[in-house]
Amino acid sequence: MGSMPEPEPARGIRISIDRGGTFTDCVAFVPGQDDILVKLLSVDPDNYPDAPVEAIRRVLEQATGKPYPKGEKISLRGVESIKMGTTVATNALLERRGERTAFVVTKGLKDLLHIGDQSRPKLFDLAINKPDVLYSKVIEVPERVTLEASTECPSLPEATIDGVDLVKGITGETVRILQRIDLEETKQALQSAYDEGYRSVAVCLMHSYTFRDHELAVGKLAADIGFTHISLSAELSPVVKMVPRGHSSTADAYLTPEIKRYISGFESGFEADMRSSGCRCEFMQSDGGLVEFEGLSGLRAILSGPAGGVVGYARTAYDEKEGTPVIGFDMGGTSTDVSRYAGKLEQVFETTTAGVTVQSPQLDINTVAAGGGSILTWQSGMFKVGPDSAGAHPGPACYRKGGPLTVTDANLVLGRLRPEFFPKIFGPNEDLPLDIEASRRLFDEVTAEINREVAVKLTVEEVAAGFLDVANESMCRPIRTLTEAKGFDTGRHNLASFGGAGGQHACDMARALGISRVLIHKYSSLLSAYGMALADVVHEERSPCALVYDENTMTIATKELDVLQEKAVDKLLKQNIAKKSIESESYLNMRFKGSDTPLMVQETSEPWGYLEAFKKAHQQQFGFLPVGREVLIDDFRVRSIGHSSAQIPKPWPVELASFSSILNDNKPTTITDAEATAKVFFQGSGWCQAPMHNLDSLAPGSRVPGPALIMDSKQTIVVIPRSTATILSDTVVIDVDVDKKEEVSSSTVDPIQLSIFGHRFMGVAEQMGRALQKTSVSTNIKERLDFSCTVFSPDGGLVANAPHVPAMIGSMAFAVKWQMEYWGSDLCPGDVILSNSPICGGTHLPDLTVITPVFDAKGENIIFWTASRGHHADIGGILPGSMPPNSKELWEEGAVIKAFKVVEGGEFKEKELTELLMAPGKIPGCQGTRCLRDNISDIKAQAAANHRGSQLIGRLIEDYGLEAVQFYMEEIQGAAEMAVRDMLKTIYKMTGGKALEAVDYMDDGTAIQLKVTIDPTTGGAVFDFEGTGPEAYGNWNAPIAICNSSIIFALRCMVNIDMPLNQGAIRPISVHIPTNSLLRPSAEAAVCAGNVLTSQRIVDVIFRAFGAVAASQGCMNNLTFGTDDAETGGFGYYETICGGSGGGPTWDGTSGVHTNMTNTRITDPEVLERRYPVILRRFCLREGSGGKGLHPGGDGIIRDIEFMVPIKVSILSERRAFRPYGLEGGEDGKRGENLWVRKASGRVINLGGKNTALMEKGDRIVVQSPGGGGWGKPLGGENGNATFANGTWAGNGNRANGVASFVSRANGTANAIQAMGESA
Repeated sequence: MGSMPEPEPARGIRISIDRGGTFTDCVAFVPGQDDILVKLLSVDPDNYPDAPVEAIRRVLEQATGKPYPKGEKISLRGVESIKMGTTVATNALLERRGERTAFVVTKGLKDLLHIGDQSRPKLFDLAINKPDVLYSKVIEVPERVTLEASTECPSLPEATIDGVDLVKGITGETVRILQRIDLEETKQALQSAYDEGYRSVAVCLMHSYTFRDHELAVGKLAADIGFTHISLSAELSPVVKMVPRGHSSTADAYLTPEIKRYISGFESGFEADMRSSGCRCEFMQSDGGLVEFEGLSGLRAILSGPAGGVVGYARTAYDEKEGTPVIGFDMGGTSTDVSRYAGKLEQVFETTTAGVTVQSPQLDINTVAAGGGSILTWQSGMFKVGPDSAGAHPGPACYRKGGPLTVTDANLVLGRLRPEFFPKIFGPNEDLPLDIEASRRLFDEVTAEINREVAVKLTVEEVAAGFLDVANESMCRPIRTLTEAKGFDTGRHNLASFGGAGGQHACDMARALGISRVLIHKYSSLLSAYGMALADVVHEERSPCALVYDENTMTIATKELDVLQEKAVDKLLKQNIAKKSIESESYLNMRFKGSDTPLMVQETSEPWGYLEAFKKAHQQQFGFLPVGREVLIDDFRVRSIGHSSAQIPKPWPVELASFSSILNDNKPTTITDAEATAKVFFQGSGWCQAPMHNLDSLAPGSRVPGPALIMDSKQTIVVIPRSTATILSDTVVIDVDVDKKEEVSSSTVDPIQLSIFGHRFMGVAEQMGRALQKTSVSTNIKERLDFSCTVFSPDGGLVANAPHVPAMIGSMAFAVKWQMEYWGSDLCPGDVILSNSPICGGTHLPDLTVITPVFDAKGENIIFWTASRGHHADIGGILPGSMPPNSKELWEEGAVIKAFKVVEGGEFKEKELTELLMAPGKIPGCQGTRCLRDNISDIKAQAAANHRGSQLIGRLIEDYGLEAVQFYMEEIQGAAEMAVRDMLKTIYKMTGGKALEAVDYMDDGTAIQLKVTIDPTTGGAVFDFEGTGPEAYGNWNAPIAICNSSIIFALRCMVNIDMPLNQGAIRPISVHIPTNSLLRPSAEAAVCAGNVLTSQRIVDVIFRAFGAVAASQGCMNNLTFGTDDAETGGFGYYETICGGSGGGPTWDGTSGVHTNMTNTRITDPEVLERRYPVILRRFCLREGSGGKGLHPGGDGIIRDIEFMVPIKVSILSERRAFRPYGLEGGEDGKRGENLWVRKASGRVINLGGKNTALMEKGDRIVVQSPGGGGWGKPLGGENGNATFANGTWAGNGNRANGVASFVSRANGTANAIQAMGESA
């Protein structure tokens, strides 16, 4: 293999280093010599204090032939440059070991970052584990500004800027100063923090993105006092959204001192400091650009290491002339990173890492919980890979430390990993090879367990290969999402594999994805380090904006972009970058009015180029262009690039073509002789004698047909059957035959295929959700994620449900089955059904369900169904929002649609749909829908999402055949059924066969009573709600579909394993509900609150009966406000508000989080005030509202909103009379309270749980949500005889036996889409 091309001019040794979590990799270019490669442990204190310094020492010894003694400072004479990537910031964030930080925030918002968007990370975890905030002290500053105008309330009078109370912000928005900062009080608070030992401070004040005076004043005070690091949010992230901007400032304050300490320690290993050494030292940033070492900040370094790998494959695997986009596949020990490159580095600007959402440019890298150390388990008839990892200790079973079965063990027993080529570093004396017998012993055990439970008898090798297939599919899923969700065909990419384990899986991955070519660089195991050598130096400048895109504003934009470019270029010039090497890119961050989803658009040379580029990108991403909506500019961005002097190697397609051309005598040589052979097992082929080749001994042009192993000292490449590797100077090109259709039995269950289909079906539902979110226009669906998407088998059984909203989980099966019975054979290809009626499987009227029957190729038989349900902002009725607190009859709540073909034979019935939606207007006191345009657009989006699901299932049928797909649609439901039956059998034994009983009461006194009787033989159970109160003369009646959803949700939480969510979960359950009761009301009953209130209480009753967890807040706290304006059409706003979760046997409750049947996001405070005429006075935890106990309940919150115009306000809530219960001696949580504070009179009025008020300007509503119940008596008291106190409910999030729970480091586009389904 050749050496890295020498740059021009070459002045000295060039060293690039990737300091990873486990290994530090180094690639060095030495003029006149072959490249020097070094790989060493990142932490080895017995041998060296710092791995990168040690790597440089070894490089210099080898390059110069002179000794560089350990422990002595190193001279960098002769070293031209050092380029590094580091996981220091990532690890500090994951492990929460950064700088002790104080957080300065606007008064009233002290807990804002703890609450965040109020969602919980994992939907089904009883123990809600929200990551800790990064600060340890909060300073509330007495100051407040707000925006004078509201985008959704155009009727507000235009204010005149006076320069005193009304000023013009940086964005051009008018800012009202409500309270000037109290500098003396702020100074005292900062001084107090300084005296306590704090030296790092983060500052984030309301609307500082446009009004920076108060933040700058705090920064000056902190500097004068002596704080050594000050992070001002508006300087770090000058864009709207306070929560991610606040997280960004705290992340910077928390991580940057850690980075500076590391760099200082690194610098101390050399004779002279970096400035005077003559050596240029740069660090990789998360956006793929280098920065001079002194300029690296914690905020920009979170993905420093992974970014190097993306740059590495982008420079070596993508050929601009050939133009085939590349998927990056970086597989390590704990996880795998996937990304995409198509000529430009793809970036995201708001991401979440370790629970911290930051606004900072990062490469679109997506981490998957599958790596060499991922743990393999057999659960409920399915193969499971990860998400937990064995880590470095104890490591895989073969590491001789008693570790669990992992992916590495599977590769070892199948012969894909050769012990004789692996370092002998194991055992008590660290001198033994990998222990294949330990791996086989555990595989023998799991194989025996599997064969006891399934009809198909598998060998150890088939089980091991099956686990690899499932691991591969788990990695394929985000790759499909990353490509298909953006409108790209996965198969039309090349796969660039790198990382220590990538070569063992790349060919199988490619075949599963339909990708025919794999590219593996000669430095693939060190590609992140190699990428550092090829990276450019980058500096970015951004500034906020709030302009409508038109000819006049483009003049302003051009001037601002020129200013930013001048700043950015100047920064590079000061880093000694030659001006001729600098190139600048200008961007506008643009969105349609009413949307909260901006797109970063690069400048083009065409007239009106930004606008056309934005529309093209919007059409590509979202599939539509809104009609009649203005385009807004959110911020300006300039990215200046100092191009690398490193020469890129000759493009691999050129070299490959030179070997492939029939006119060229230099034809590739097929290698038949090998240095040795090895037995390797391949699924479908069994054991094969595979030649083993040393990569270094293969000449360019050599061809190696599969099966074969190609190895060097750093990696193993598995060339699978029906594939051929061609060796080039710098790259191994593997062509994979992907044409053969996979044959799968449609009569006998293969547990391996069952697990793979589970991933595929869930991937379909997730992509449907992404399609709906992209193409919808309403805030509820696009931003609050109040929707759900599903796939059903031909008989209407739920197959896959990305559970965006739990209340929708099981209820849609009722809707599909009702429509099946209603329409019978009167459905044809091209028909789409719309329904929302509670007696037809609906929940409440704003939840519109769109159902699509999918026919076979002949158009004769329905082969499956897709469906989507979304909460629409309005559907008519007596009040805006269609959620009236005092409705008594269904007709008051809006349009009722039982069964309507909204699309018939492919024709969208817009006229008839409009008539249905406007029909409530014919009833006195009611109106038709107030959001007709949005309703129609979102219904079209739901139909489009269904169509997307149909396409994806269609591809599955192409791959596997209709019979096999339908067979596994049924069998995947059986896996969920088995998990529930096993759980119920276990509970029966623990309770001695006693019936499980519980009762709780709605605030009006209506009982919800439950008795659960378990059949120990079958694992079935009867859920008998006899004794539940009658239908209410109110709107908290819950249709039977809601009760069904609540049972499925509760069972899924208590199963405590990762099982598929489908119809099988409720098959073991027989449900009895009295007719005309609260949970089975008549067709005329009002129901709008049943979905949002009663569903919460049903779940609490189930958990109480099972003794699983103390009560949560038992409510969604539904708040709506708006106006009816004849001229402007008015506006409406709807949100649900979080509270406290209950304590459990082994965990404390969580404060300020959504629980049970909802997980919708809440609007960011700055966005709320930008859109609506309101002031958010307080949004903080309600301290002391959680019930006391051995494991106390979480606290509720206080949300205090002041209205700037006369407005109609409605609240729908529960737990205002009956407190959330504690269990096993734990105290009850505090009940909630809703207060109306009248400005004119000073009166404070209790609104009760459900009410509507006409509020005046200056009036406030204060919602105080309930806390969760406590579990167990506090220490010192005696615990009750808790049936489940010994940890039956492990809380899902709690891990045992020292196994590391997986935390993703990089969450790009694909992770965000999957997270919508898992946690939304």
